[in-house]
Amino acid sequence: MKKHIHFIGICGVAMSALAILWKKKGWYVTGSDVGFYPPISTHLKKNKIEFYPGWHPEKIGRPDLVVVGNVAGSENPEYLYVKRNNLTYCSYPELIAKYLIKNHSIVCAGTYGKTSNTVLLSWILNQADFKPSYMFGGLSLNLTQSADDEGGDWSVVEGDEYKTGRDNPKAKFFAYRPTHLLLTAVYWDHLDVYPTEKSFFQAFQKLTKLIPDDGLIVCCNKDEKIKEFIKNTQTKTVSYGRADADYVYHDVVMDTNGLNFKITNQNQEYKITSPIIGEYMAENICGSFALAKEIGVPVNKIITAITKFQGIKRRLELRGEVNEAKIYDDIAHSPLKAKFALETIKKIHSGNKIIAIFEPNTGNRQITAQDGYDQAFTAANEIIIPRLTQIKKGKEKILEGSDLATIIHRTHPQVKYIDDDQKLIKYLRDNVTKNGAVIFLGSHGFRGMIEELSDQTKPTN
Repeated sequence: MKKHIHFIGICGVAMSALAILWKKKGWYVTGSDVGFYPPISTHLKKNKIEFYPGWHPEKIGRPDLVVVGNVAGSENPEYLYVKRNNLTYCSYPELIAKYLIKNHSIVCAGTYGKTSNTVLLSWILNQADFKPSYMFGGLSLNLTQSADDEGGDWSVVEGDEYKTGRDNPKAKFFAYRPTHLLLTAVYWDHLDVYPTEKSFFQAFQKLTKLIPDDGLIVCCNKDEKIKEFIKNTQTKTVSYGRADADYVYHDVVMDTNGLNFKITNQNQEYKITSPIIGEYMAENICGSFALAKEIGVPVNKIITAITKFQGIKRRLELRGEVNEAKIYDDIAHSPLKAKFALETIKKIHSGNKIIAIFEPNTGNRQITAQDGYDQAFTAANEIIIPRLTQIKKGKEKILEGSDLATIIHRTHPQVKYIDDDQKLIKYLRDNVTKNGAVIFLGSHGFRGMIEELSDQTKPTN
C-alpha cells in the first residue's frame, strides 16, 4: 500500500513542488488550502494532485505524514486534528532537510535573487551531469519540477529567511546544513518575523558561521553588511560584482531579447548571452557562474547552460497585451523588489507609460515597514493598490490598501486604491497607452485579473 502524505497549505509554491515530488516518489498525495490560483493550481492539476479548498479534517484520513504550511495557524481545524490524533507532522523545510539535503549542500540566500540563483544553479548542475537534488520557490521554464532528486551528491536549495513553521520561528535556511553559500544581499525584510533590523542581520550572520572551514562562501561585494559578516571567517570566500571583485561582470547590454555581458575572473574574460531581461540578472548570473566554476563545473558547460536558461515564471514574465501595451507579471512583493522590477521595465519601455499594480507581502504591511516605500515606485507613471488579500490581524495594526496609497503618495503623485477588481481592469483598459506597460507586482495571483485583462493574443517580444 502506498504511503499517504497530506499538505496543509498545498498551494504555496514550495509546498506544491514538494507535493509533486512526493507523488513522483510513489506516495499517495493530498492537500488543502484556502485559495488556488494559477500558475500553481494549474500545475497541481497537471500533475494530478488531489486537493480541496478550505480546511476539512474529515477528509484527511490517517496519513503517514502531514506537512504543515505557515498558512496553518494554531486554530486551524486540520492542524488541530493532526495534533489530536497524534499524527506525524513536520514543516516543509524539515521535510527538505530530511530527504533532499546532500553531503555537498548549496544554499542560495539573500533579500533578493535567491530564487533566480537557486534555479540557475540547479539548471547548471543538471546540465553538467552533477545529478543534483534541488528545491526552489518558483516555476522554472527549463526544469519541469521545482523540487527533485536526481541521485547525485550535491543539493541546491533556496535559503529563505522566513520562519521554518508555526512551531519553529528560526529561519528556514538553518535547516539545510549548508556547506556552500551563495549570498546576494541583506536588507531588512519580513518585519512580522524580525521586528528589528538587528534581529534580521543576526540571522544572516549566524548563517555565514554555519559554513564549514572547508566549504565556500560566494557573496556580492556591494553589500557592506555581508562584508562585516565574513570578516573573520576561516572559510574560503569569493566575491562577485561590478568592480573590485574576484568575478566582475561588465559591459552589460540589454534589450527586449535579453542580456549580453562579460565576466572577468583571474584575467580571463567570458562572454555571456542570456535570453532573460533585467540588468539585475547579470549580477545573479555572475554569482551563479562564480559558484559553479569554484566547485569544478567546466566553464563551457556553465556558459551553455546560461545561454539556454529561460528563467522563472512570474519573474518579469510577459503575460500578454492590452490595447498594444505589454502585460508583465512579477512576484516582487516588497518595495525594494518592486523598485528593481520597475527600473527594468522603464528601460525597456523608455518614454512610454508604465502602470504598476502592487500588493505587498505580510511583512511589508506592518506599520514599521512604511519608510521602505519612499521613492520605491519612481520608475512607474501610476501605481494602483488593489483589494489586498485578507491576513490574520494581531495586536498591531496592519496597513490596508488605502493606507498604502497614502504612504506611497508621499513620494509619488499618481497613486490610486481600487478595491474592485472589475473597476481596476476597466481602468487599465481605458488608461494604458500604445507601447506602454502594465506590471502586476506581488506574491499572490491577483484573482485572475491578468488573464482577464489580456487581449488573449500571443505575447510578442
